[in-house]
Amino acid sequence: MSLDPPAYLAQLQNNIRQRPIAWEGAVRTGTLTEDQLAKIRAVDKVKKDARQQTVESDLDGYRLLFVGEPGNPSVLELASRRHEIVQYILVLLNDLLQSIPSLSKALFSAGDPYRNFLPLLAHSTNPEDPIPLLTSTVLTSLMSSSRDESGPTVERALPALFSYLSSLTKNSDAGLQDIGVQEYSSLLYGRVSRQQFWAQRSETVAPLIDILRSAAGVGNGDAASSLWSGTTTAARSAGFEGSLGGGVGLQLLYHVLLVLWQLSFEAADVGDDLDDEYDIVLLYTNLLRLSPKEKTTRLLVSTLNNLLSANQNTLLPTAVLARLPALLQNLSSRQLADPDLLDDLSRLRDMLDEYTKTKTTFDEYVAEVHTGHLRWSPPHRSAVFWAENARRILEHDNGDLVRRLAEIMAKPWDNDKAVLAIACNDVGNLVREVPEKRSQLERAGLKTRIMELMGDKDEGVRWESLKALGGWLKYSFDTK
Repeated sequence: MSLDPPAYLAQLQNNIRQRPIAWEGAVRTGTLTEDQLAKIRAVDKVKKDARQQTVESDLDGYRLLFVGEPGNPSVLELASRRHEIVQYILVLLNDLLQSIPSLSKALFSAGDPYRNFLPLLAHSTNPEDPIPLLTSTVLTSLMSSSRDESGPTVERALPALFSYLSSLTKNSDAGLQDIGVQEYSSLLYGRVSRQQFWAQRSETVAPLIDILRSAAGVGNGDAASSLWSGTTTAARSAGFEGSLGGGVGLQLLYHVLLVLWQLSFEAADVGDDLDDEYDIVLLYTNLLRLSPKEKTTRLLVSTLNNLLSANQNTLLPTAVLARLPALLQNLSSRQLADPDLLDDLSRLRDMLDEYTKTKTTFDEYVAEVHTGHLRWSPPHRSAVFWAENARRILEHDNGDLVRRLAEIMAKPWDNDKAVLAIACNDVGNLVREVPEKRSQLERAGLKTRIMELMGDKDEGVRWESLKALGGWLKYSFDTK
């Protein structure tokens, strides 16, 4: 998948191409050999057709030029102290790799081609130093062009490159972020690279999620709370076409969505964890509501379709709680032209419609508790629901729902106190409907936590905890 190079990178490369290099002086000082200079000049500043013919007629010679071999050092090794020459060679090599696919295969023909490149990724920690950045573009072009999945690539080069690119995506400079994201996209060409990308998700995926949360107007302090409660700051506005919440540009948003769409082809392996760790279904539902362009809408819908299709038992309930069906209904009423978007939208709606036909209120409640975030959905206020399902809730999966309620209540929920009020409401209903099971709730620490919450600063939490504790006391007195 080819993307236009980010403006910052393209400008940097153009500036380096135009720099005069004292090549003869470099040869005299032993910075490179006469033969290396001849090969450089044969492909430098010539037409693409002539360049391709020259390289393809001497692939082994150009392999030796760029990666060397024992006893025959590469130009990068000889010129390692001449930073302007290293930069020039990296730009030249990247140009050749992008226009001559056979060169990338040739660089692998004698084994590991990374020996001279990986140290350059750690050339400095200064984001202004062009050498690590230019090296990353060379490695990205080399891997994506060759589609190599050998040991040196998968075990050494790819993890190191992902780690470096993560430093770009974490940078506050949107230009550097976009370079990192676009290079990610070029590297996710197969299952092996996508699995490695996911294995390093604290470095790779997490910063991309942060960008999306900013676009959705969600802070990273308690993102799930903001998303579930709807307290986001992003909004459709006259200036929305160019940037979103947090100043996230439309192009950067599109490229981040593209990378996560590529990752979603491993949905069967990563989908559940992607939602558990990053609330991806809820985040994407919010972004879909704000999506300013059909191309971003297409990626959002297609990614959701991939994730939900592969994880229907776990993610469809979350999608319903996030009110995705109503949003898709609204989206279907728009004048959409993209056939892939229309097809994915239809499949996603059909999947959700089929699920909602068969789900029960109990299923809805279980799904909500599993999200780890409660809201005042209908079951919480329904006396009929509690009369019919309280015992089932206590017994479900050997008390799993009780344990999850205890985990929810253990958090302070400073940004969304309603969660604690709802949890107290639920515990109170369980005590009222199945008083003989109070000991189960007490063993989970729920009675102690409710007593603590009676002193909470939020009035709603105090009221619901008081009601819940009242039920406990009532049945305690009744049994004496």
